[in-house]
Amino acid sequence: MTPILLSPGRERAMLWLLALTQFTVIMDFMVMMPLAPQLMQAFAISPAAVSGAVSAYAWCAGASGLFAAIYIDRFDRKKLLLLMFCLFTLSNLACALAPTFHILVLSRAFAGLTGGVLGSIILAIIGDTIPAQRRGAATGIVMTSFSLAAVAGVPIGVVMAARFGWASPFYLLVLLSVLIWLGAARVLPTLTAHRGARQATLAEALPNLLALLVVPQHLRAFLLSGLTMVSAMLVIPFISPVIVSNLGVKPADITWIYLAGGLASLFTARRIGMAADRYGKQRVYRWLALFSILPILCITHLPALPLLALVFFFPFFMGSIAGRMIPLQALLTTIPDPAKRGAFLSATSAIQQLGNGLGAWLGGLTLTTDSAGHIGGYAINGWLAAGLTLIAVWWVGRVQGAAAPQAVKAA
Repeated sequence: MTPILLSPGRERAMLWLLALTQFTVIMDFMVMMPLAPQLMQAFAISPAAVSGAVSAYAWCAGASGLFAAIYIDRFDRKKLLLLMFCLFTLSNLACALAPTFHILVLSRAFAGLTGGVLGSIILAIIGDTIPAQRRGAATGIVMTSFSLAAVAGVPIGVVMAARFGWASPFYLLVLLSVLIWLGAARVLPTLTAHRGARQATLAEALPNLLALLVVPQHLRAFLLSGLTMVSAMLVIPFISPVIVSNLGVKPADITWIYLAGGLASLFTARRIGMAADRYGKQRVYRWLALFSILPILCITHLPALPLLALVFFFPFFMGSIAGRMIPLQALLTTIPDPAKRGAFLSATSAIQQLGNGLGAWLGGLTLTTDSAGHIGGYAINGWLAAGLTLIAVWWVGRVQGAAAPQAVKAA
């Protein structure tokens, strides 16, 4: 399937709207982590309980992404994105209104069910509209959403939570989502070329999904995605609680740490995407994944440091963790046949979300809290994450795009 040609101006507008859509999804997921100290105080819960709320989102996002593989290629991608984005907005409203922690967890699960599909739809739209040789740069633009969430969304959310209560970031997300939804409805093109002449019936959908999941090349990509996400989520959800409990940083001051990390990743995201197009997606992934091991081990073995030192260090952690996702996501768009791209990316998104949930759950199991409120066991998470990252660096060489065998044959 030949990508749909858009004018340069509309293509840029589309990519930035997709980035903003992804921004709300990532902020919704990320903001729970620095809010952990406030949630622990408001609901009298432990760090493991907070990781359970993070896991609830991830498990449900993984399940919905896997189920979406059955139907995502049956509909106009624009209409499906707008529908799921609307439901995602409602889920954030439910989070903001939650009176108890149990209801908050249920609301987070609903957010996962809706938000888990949006990422795969966004990648499918990129695959349908952007030529393969420019998808690294396009993915870099969309992946700036991670940086925007870190540099703007999370810091603003933390400040609002400290001033107006923990629910205020979710009200902000509702407002932003409505505005972005209106822009997407106006700018996104109708995308139905992937549907072909005949769509599988519901009776054929499950066998088709199983067939998608057993393709060796797909399985290799799924494993790479899972390893990457588990290694990150063993560490990320617990950064804020550990910094507050062990280093004595005030919850409001976490804003400066995430702001520094977000600024760094915002500066590097597009450059990493262009490097992936120029030097190869596997090679750039290897560079960034290997580099990420050092900041992973540093942040899980932090001594008593002043806030300024943490602010200077965090950009290295955030830049490498966010950066390695850019060549990975660009690589994933090249693997499936175009007619199955949406289903494959939905399944991949599901694996990534399940990896998020598994990493957060396993990470919570290793942590302990002493009588003084200090959190122990975080160093174990760092070593596990480093080991999984090394496996991913070795494994990425086995993941090849669909065009790779043809290129080798032609050569």
